[in-house]
Amino acid sequence: MNQEERDFVVEEPEESFETKSGKKKRKKKQNGFGKGFFAGVIVMALLSVVIFGVYEYVSGVSVSRTGLLDRTTSKKLQTLAAYIQSNYYEDVDTGTLQEGLYAGLFDNLDVYSQYYTAEEAQQLYDTNVSGTYCGIGASLQQDADTKVVTVMHVYDGSPAQESGLQEGDVIVSADSYEAASTDLSEFITHVRGEEGTQVHLVIARSGESDYLEFDITRKNLVLPTVTQKMLENQTGYIQVTEFTEHTVEQFEDALSELQQEGMTALIVDLRSNPGGMLTSVCSMLDDILPEGLLVYTEDKNGNRQDYNSTDDKSLDLPLAVLVNGNSASASEIFAGAIQDRKAGTIIGTTTYGKGVVQSILSLKDGSAFKLTTSRYFTPNGTCIQGIGIQPDVEIEYEFTGPEDAKYSEEYDNQIQKALDVLQQ
Repeated sequence: MNQEERDFVVEEPEESFETKSGKKKRKKKQNGFGKGFFAGVIVMALLSVVIFGVYEYVSGVSVSRTGLLDRTTSKKLQTLAAYIQSNYYEDVDTGTLQEGLYAGLFDNLDVYSQYYTAEEAQQLYDTNVSGTYCGIGASLQQDADTKVVTVMHVYDGSPAQESGLQEGDVIVSADSYEAASTDLSEFITHVRGEEGTQVHLVIARSGESDYLEFDITRKNLVLPTVTQKMLENQTGYIQVTEFTEHTVEQFEDALSELQQEGMTALIVDLRSNPGGMLTSVCSMLDDILPEGLLVYTEDKNGNRQDYNSTDDKSLDLPLAVLVNGNSASASEIFAGAIQDRKAGTIIGTTTYGKGVVQSILSLKDGSAFKLTTSRYFTPNGTCIQGIGIQPDVEIEYEFTGPEDAKYSEEYDNQIQKALDVLQQ
């Protein structure tokens, strides 16, 4: 499954840790805790799959013409299955072997195409299309080099916040899962879990000489994918972390609130936003841009589908969009439309370069598969697959505050550059 990636964090909540969940001291923590979390890969503890496409239902598809299951292939499969069931050192369920066969069809395709069991498919829809999930309400990052897992964001009203978890905390373990030695997707899946169950986290926190421990009860939550605030010079700031079904409404609410506060310019922060639903990003662009082409897709047969904005409403304000190497898919559609239509300034570093579209299709038994079905192109006809979008103003991220300072927009050089550009 695709991984959500983000490398910036908002201010830590003013939560009294001592009054929540009863912290305990544990063994001495290891060295190496610091601000190195900006170099890694983010995975949300509440969201673990990127959706870019649509749900469809497939049945009655003829496979006889593919030649895939000819007599020789079928006989070989039966031979292999029989040998496994007779000689494997443990009992093997036939259903397990069958699921493995289905998954194997996608293994030699691109990294985005994948088979899902019925249980996985339901979780995929509930979590990523609807924007709801069961978890602790925190986003996590794993440094690509050190494998250190860091809490990047704690959501308001979440079990993580109520328990006293803070942004910048390093997760050492979750129950028996050691963070640094566990595959991140597997680690995230465990942290999420079922509603009402608890996960035991061991945390390293800056300023604490010992490890801290938390028992956090998982809860069903709606993913908050949009946050906003007013910066200096009446410049609105909106961070979008995903594009789910709920993101459009959250984005429009944020825009409305900032406009009521007298916003004169806008920064949209898509740094390390991994993408999401095509319909959502197009609806959000429609709130900003006048009538015109936003993006179009083409399949291998040359069939083209255009996605356009209407003239119902647009945002007539100076606009800057922040991106980085982890801004992907729908984030690149957003940035590409703004750039090609000269509606704003793209600031940051070259984006990820995911210029292909996946469709999610379900089968009668409840299973599903995600398949790359087309490429997408920016309004000027550019396919950014493997290339990414070059920013108009290129600037690497740098934390400019004191070594022991918490994150703040004033210490974020990319936000400060955006503020400067919008005042020109």
